[in-house]
Amino acid sequence: MPELPEVETTRRGIEPALRGRHFIGAKVRQPALRWPVPDNLARLIEQQPILAVKRRAKYLLLELPAGHVLIHLGMSGRLRVAPAGTPLRKHDHVDLLLDDGQLLRLQDPRRFGAVLWQAHPLEAHPLLAQLGPEPLGADFDGDWLYRRSRGMKSPVKNFIMDQKVVVGVGNIYASETLFLAGIHPQRPAGRISLARYQKLVRCIREVLQDALASGGTTLRDYVSPDGSPGYFSLSLRAYGRADQPCPRCGAPIRRRLIGQRASYYCADCQR
Repeated sequence: MPELPEVETTRRGIEPALRGRHFIGAKVRQPALRWPVPDNLARLIEQQPILAVKRRAKYLLLELPAGHVLIHLGMSGRLRVAPAGTPLRKHDHVDLLLDDGQLLRLQDPRRFGAVLWQAHPLEAHPLLAQLGPEPLGADFDGDWLYRRSRGMKSPVKNFIMDQKVVVGVGNIYASETLFLAGIHPQRPAGRISLARYQKLVRCIREVLQDALASGGTTLRDYVSPDGSPGYFSLSLRAYGRADQPCPRCGAPIRRRLIGQRASYYCADCQR
């Protein structure tokens, strides 16, 4: 599933073609995505200028004067800007038409993505209302994690993947940051000190920034808007490396299901 670095890479890829343009309509070939595409989407966006192309958590937000188009890529969604009249490929479900003869096209084989509308205020949308801080923003720090974790017995990996705690730390990036911070993924969140949470925040930022610089991590269907893969997978220290030597100590990397998600860690380095 595309996570924060992949979604941000997509945002950066489509922004130059969208910002300052006007929508002239929409073509919806398959409205039955994860949530139904609004019946009146074309009318809502018609002749509306695109004021900004933003991201909140894993959601892409196209800001218009009347509201926002909210796009979620789901498990396998891809966005690309293409000339109007570009031949359709399988699973090309939604086109947002631009005034310069191009379009923004959503391809989504599994149909777990979404194209929704939210009038102002944006924060009132139920998908956005309960989200935690952005991991690269000033509101996210070790004090925040420490306060939120007090009394919690659940594994720290589950804790940092909770979108109400911090957004965008998906399964791969949780494994990688906990490895870098030297914290065992099953350690109870409430039994981690403030100093270790401060280090974990630094590691979360480092891993996400590295992933952004590499264009994200290629997983199954994900490629960037220009069709190129992400290369962060080449730098993974723990994730997907079960039974391979730990890059720190040489002990074998272990794999375990935590919260029904595959987790990778070094039992010697992570405590």
